[in-house]
Amino acid sequence: MLPVVTAQEMQKADKAAIEQLHIGENRLMELAGRECLCVIKESLERDSFAGTTFLVVCGKGNNGGDGFVLARHLLNLEASVDLVLLYPPSLLQGVNREGFAILQAYEEHLTNLRIFSSLDEARPFVGESHYDALIDAMTGTGLRPGKPGVELASPLSDGIELINSIHEERGAITFAIDIPSGLEATTGFSSSPTIQADVTITMAFLKRGFYLNDGPDCCGEIHVAEISIPRFLVEPSSSCLMVDQEFAAEHFILREPASAKHTNGKVLIIAGSQTDDSSMVGAALFSAKAAIKTGAGYVCVSLPLNLASAMHLAVPEAIVIGRDIATILNKACWADVILIGCGLGRDQNSINLIKTLLTCPQITGKKLILDADALYAISVIGRADTLSQCNNALLTPHYGEFSRLSDLPIESIAADPIETAQQFARDSGVTLLLKGTPTVIAATDGASLLNTSGTEALATAGSGDVLSGMIAALAAKGATLIDAAATAAWFHGRAGDLASDVASLVSSGMIVDAIPLAIGEIFEQEQS
Repeated sequence: MLPVVTAQEMQKADKAAIEQLHIGENRLMELAGRECLCVIKESLERDSFAGTTFLVVCGKGNNGGDGFVLARHLLNLEASVDLVLLYPPSLLQGVNREGFAILQAYEEHLTNLRIFSSLDEARPFVGESHYDALIDAMTGTGLRPGKPGVELASPLSDGIELINSIHEERGAITFAIDIPSGLEATTGFSSSPTIQADVTITMAFLKRGFYLNDGPDCCGEIHVAEISIPRFLVEPSSSCLMVDQEFAAEHFILREPASAKHTNGKVLIIAGSQTDDSSMVGAALFSAKAAIKTGAGYVCVSLPLNLASAMHLAVPEAIVIGRDIATILNKACWADVILIGCGLGRDQNSINLIKTLLTCPQITGKKLILDADALYAISVIGRADTLSQCNNALLTPHYGEFSRLSDLPIESIAADPIETAQQFARDSGVTLLLKGTPTVIAATDGASLLNTSGTEALATAGSGDVLSGMIAALAAKGATLIDAAATAAWFHGRAGDLASDVASLVSSGMIVDAIPLAIGEIFEQEQS
């Protein structure tokens, strides 16, 4: 899994690589430029750049230095390059000054390189030129806008507007080196203006801002350039990792050939409700069916017995018990994992049931997944009175549910879901899966995972119940709650992708049916 770092973490790792590992700035910059070249060659599908024109706009810092190295490599492959400096050459220092001096020497021998010392000098020529690609090498991760929409000053704002206007008017592809200029690397808040990149080539590690707030709209396709900064320079105590296909495959537990149903995960689901006014049996059906489709060996569902026929018809593999507390507690002793909340209802009887269950050691001593109406009940009863008794619990809220649990406004949660989730998990002593884009999975020790699989296909009623059932199955088969949550989230997103070619038409029933396709796809790839 790839680390996802803040701007501060990246700067610390970069400094440590130079000072502790003796990897010189020149070496890092050469690797950065070379890796950028490889991505550009792949994106443009060209081995030679003869006849290809590039506009490279450089700032005065190391991001600009990366641009100088890239420009040189492009020239070596016979590209035509217009290089624009945002700031006077006299402000360049150290390795950046050296990189620029090399290009000045190149200019004496080449007709396919033009260097402009300012935007004003460049504009008459740039306005008449055709470009195949635009290179943003203006700011990198050092930009600190401070708040969303802050107005950037000239000449940085002028450089960003130049690239964006050429991109919009002439269709040239925009490559951002490290991060789109104007985007803050930690929060994902964008300035005014901000580069709208088609491809972002980031150095060493993914940045949090790519996935938060305005980041997804600004970054385009993201590539990580390996520049010899090792992962051990990122502090593990605050690490955030991206869930990927390899992680999902590694943590999906398959059945042993000689195993039996009771050794493949026993899941107790306390879900579903019926009143004179409504029925929410569907949530129980989705969670139970998802648990079975994800490979649980044994699934038992506690729901009002007048709904048993519906469960038997839709999920014949599931066992059904009623809502008698003694019966539930007896089955809790049997279960490996207990899932509470899907469609359980929000009336006082449901809240009282959850309050009672969360005082029973037969429940609180097990791996426990709390979703939907269980989260509502906890917010009513009080977080401190309920979660403190749970030994190993996972909460799976969306932003609205999390707002009730944490007493934080949704806007505050959305602004920094990673840090907010990490803080809640530490303070409450529970694992948290915060649903959103991205989905954040936070452990009690402060570590966190991000999942970006899935699309708008998941934005449908019942989708969260499906996810909870998948998590329950994986945890019952032996995965830790954080690994089960992250693995299920990845497969859940992939199942949504496979459910239909039209994401907006996907239903939760279609997601459930696509779970085996998503899982089978991964293991077929491994075998081949």
